[in-house]
Amino acid sequence: MNLENKVNISEISAELLLTYLYPELTGKWLPRHAGTFYRNYNSDVMAVYKDEPTVVLSRDGFLQLLPQGLLAGENTGQMKLLKDAFLPIDAYWFNAKLQAEVQVSQILQSKLNYILNEYFQFDLSAETNPYVRQAAVLLPFVRSKRGDFVFIRELLSSLVRCPVTIQTGRYSESDNTVAWRPKVRYNLLIPDMSKEAYGGLSQDLRPLFEFINQWLVPVEVHCEFEIKEYRSHPLNNALLLNYNAKLA
Repeated sequence: MNLENKVNISEISAELLLTYLYPELTGKWLPRHAGTFYRNYNSDVMAVYKDEPTVVLSRDGFLQLLPQGLLAGENTGQMKLLKDAFLPIDAYWFNAKLQAEVQVSQILQSKLNYILNEYFQFDLSAETNPYVRQAAVLLPFVRSKRGDFVFIRELLSSLVRCPVTIQTGRYSESDNTVAWRPKVRYNLLIPDMSKEAYGGLSQDLRPLFEFINQWLVPVEVHCEFEIKEYRSHPLNNALLLNYNAKLA
C-alpha cells in the first residue's frame, strides 16, 4: 500500500507515523533502506506494505554506512545479497527506535492527561465525543488562542474537514441598537448534505461548538455556528438550506 501524500508528511519520522497508523504492528516492521539520495524529493516513509509488514525508507541502512567497496564492488547481485544479510541488523535498530517512540508517546500522553485534569478539570479519558477529544489537546494553549477567530475557523475546518466562513456583526437580544455585543458566526459548508446527514452531524458537532464557546470565545462575544450545504454547480437541483427549508 503506497501512502497517499494528501498532507505534508515530509518532516514526520517513520517511527512516529507507523506508531500512529499501525500500533498493532509495533516491533514487527521489516525496513528497506532506499538511501538518503531519495530524501531530497521524498518523505521519510516512501511506501508501506502492512500485510508483510515492510516499510521503505529514504534512509541509509547499516550496509550503506560502511565505506564504499569495503565488502563488494558494483555487482548488483552481490549488493542484493549483502542487503539481505544486513537486514536483521537494520530491522533490530529500526524496531528498537520504534519501541522508544511508543514509550515517549505514552509519557507525553500521561503528561497531557495530568495537565488537563489538574489545571483545566477536563478528563480526556471520559470524553466520548471525537471532535472534543481532538480539540481538548489545545487547552494548554488556550490563553494565547482565546479570541483568535481565524484560528477557530481553521480548527473547525481541520476537525470537520470542510470549508468554513466567518461572518461578523452585532448581536442584541432586544433589537436595541444601543446595547449590543460583537457577533461572529461560523458557517460550516458541507457538500451534498441530506436532511438525515444534517441532523446527525448537528448532534455530533454540538459538544464541539459548546467546547469552543467555553474555552476559545471571549465572554463578551456572541458566537454562532451554522451547518450549511453548498454546491459548486448551478442550482438546478434541490438545495438544503439549514433546517427543512428547500430551494427547488
